[in-house]
Amino acid sequence: MTMARTPHRRRRPVTVLSLLLLVMAVTLGPTPSSAAGTDWWNPVARPAPDSRINVTGEPFKGTNAQGEVRGFVDAHNHLMANEAFGGRLICGKPFSEAGIADALKDCPEHYPDGSLAIFDFITNGGDGKHDPVGWPTFKDWPAYDSMTHQQNYYAWVERAWRGGQRVLVNDLVTNGVICSVYPFKDRGCDEMTSIRLQAKLTYDMQDYIDEMYGGPGKGWFRIVTDSAQARQVVEQGKLAVVLGVETSEPFGCKQVLDIAQCDKDDIDAGLDELYDLGVRSMFLCHKFDNALCGVRFDEGGLGTAINVGQFLSTGTFWQTEKCTGPQHDNPIGGASAPGAEEELPAGVEVPSYNADAQCNKRGLTELGEYAVRGMMQRKMMLEIDHMSVKATGRVLDIFESESYPGVLSSHSWMDLNWTERVYKLGGFIAQYMHGSEEFGAEAERTEALRDKYGVGYGYGTDMNGVGGWPAPRGADTSNPVKYPFRSTDGGSVIDKQTTGERTWNLNTDGAAHYGLVPDWIEDIRLVGGQDVVDDLFRGAESYLDTWGASEKHKAGVNLAKGSSVSASSSESNPFTSYAPGRAVDGDTGTRWASDWSDDQWLRLDLGSTSTVKRVTLDWERAYGKAYRVELSTDGTNWQSVWSTTAGDGGLDTALFSGVPARYVRIQGLDRGTEWGYSLREVGVYGS
Repeated sequence: MTMARTPHRRRRPVTVLSLLLLVMAVTLGPTPSSAAGTDWWNPVARPAPDSRINVTGEPFKGTNAQGEVRGFVDAHNHLMANEAFGGRLICGKPFSEAGIADALKDCPEHYPDGSLAIFDFITNGGDGKHDPVGWPTFKDWPAYDSMTHQQNYYAWVERAWRGGQRVLVNDLVTNGVICSVYPFKDRGCDEMTSIRLQAKLTYDMQDYIDEMYGGPGKGWFRIVTDSAQARQVVEQGKLAVVLGVETSEPFGCKQVLDIAQCDKDDIDAGLDELYDLGVRSMFLCHKFDNALCGVRFDEGGLGTAINVGQFLSTGTFWQTEKCTGPQHDNPIGGASAPGAEEELPAGVEVPSYNADAQCNKRGLTELGEYAVRGMMQRKMMLEIDHMSVKATGRVLDIFESESYPGVLSSHSWMDLNWTERVYKLGGFIAQYMHGSEEFGAEAERTEALRDKYGVGYGYGTDMNGVGGWPAPRGADTSNPVKYPFRSTDGGSVIDKQTTGERTWNLNTDGAAHYGLVPDWIEDIRLVGGQDVVDDLFRGAESYLDTWGASEKHKAGVNLAKGSSVSASSSESNPFTSYAPGRAVDGDTGTRWASDWSDDQWLRLDLGSTSTVKRVTLDWERAYGKAYRVELSTDGTNWQSVWSTTAGDGGLDTALFSGVPARYVRIQGLDRGTEWGYSLREVGVYGS
């Protein structure tokens, strides 16, 4: 979920509740289908009336000549966001047993003319008034710039599937603060209660579609819980649906005045529950700093409003510091948000921030690291979008130290300087559903890295996520989408999409709803070129590669644990020991510390010769700026296998080709601080 990011339209200034909210942002029986029979891709019964699909031809099945699945992947969508934020922020449903007239209708308070459509007014400007009637006229919604109305009606998702999409990640989403401040709601604001409901309804939607196709398991919408199952679904030509979670306080892990409101037992119970629900990927923080990690800021007036929300939720404002590397968080900016700021207690003001301090001080907390490692144990994939760069850096350090590939960036909310680290780990990246010009330009910028690592590409539509979607390029553009057109695989013909009395045209309507995803991809082909679409068509294979590698990951055996250790020196302290063995005792609460001079070393005797491929070093604040890793079979003749002159502390991983060794030596050359060298733990691995 990404709040209001599209720059294609002017909005009136938003006030009071608006900026704070922007923190985030007749029973119908089935009738026989005339196309039913041997056409597996058409239902034996579809509700009538219903939306048209406007795609003809058999969806592609199977794999390519290399045995790879094909198809597009939407790595970030919110099918059930209408159930979030108190149930009345997003209007309409993705399906209804009572039919389309019940599913695609506005929220009660939007009638008769939208005067009380507060969130529509907030996000779309003007006076907020609109025609609330959905089915069958759809005069004012769905639209690319209407963020309060359902965009994921099941028939529109079906059109995207028929147009070539084969993986969809449904992120279960909510935000307790937004729920609490929005005046219209029909339920409580507990985040986990909403997540459970959204998961159930996703399974209900699968049953609803199955019924149209003749019974359980026969529909095109298949919720999957492992990569092998997903591959089987895609090979059958159907849509593999993966459950994810994007919420601000997972497991109740908020922080108040920097005091965590959860513990490790809460995290374990929460991860177990989500896994049992079928969730396989998730965010650990979103919009507000929580007990697990700091967030990547929002900018300008919106950032100020979110910072107010952060204070109202946690009792603390964002705190910044100078960045230590090329990565940085979004600038908070100095724009005021008077309406939001009025919500602050008397005498409390939003702090000002130095322009050269653009990183969130809050990184990955101890509880956050516990949650990351808990996700690894359960073979889940971690979303790094919305994490502060400090938190993201630590996550990538942990994953590199364990050679764990399960890292995702699903909608352009990480610093792009992380791109190669993600690909090197085996992770997957998708770009936000920008307009075709912007999408093509960013895809071109990272094309060389995709070629280098042999990976495909994804998109994150973030529909129902209050982010804004591609505006129309206009019917008079030199290269408009021409209807009908063929799908990327060439097997389907795609015409303009009609629902009720309304027909949408991407050239003049923009990406108004999910059914226009195939049209948007055709627009990308016209603007960005076939190469971009080809990379997108390899997206399903790459996403499933990342998932499968995460499932197959096995924690390496630490050859260093409990080994015999010696050092050039150890810092003397009458109250605690900094002896060499503290660096291999398996306890990150202890450490080895050297004297305060440059040339120091730590030597490990593994007890027998093994092939060594990876050495991890978890530095305390006193770290090595320049050091090398040396190996030996006899303790006398040493071979340097890895070195750096740009160490920055934290968790370092030295990777190299396998070398037989019994002895490992960390040779410090240049300290990063005025103190000595201090290591919490050293790990040595053969894989």
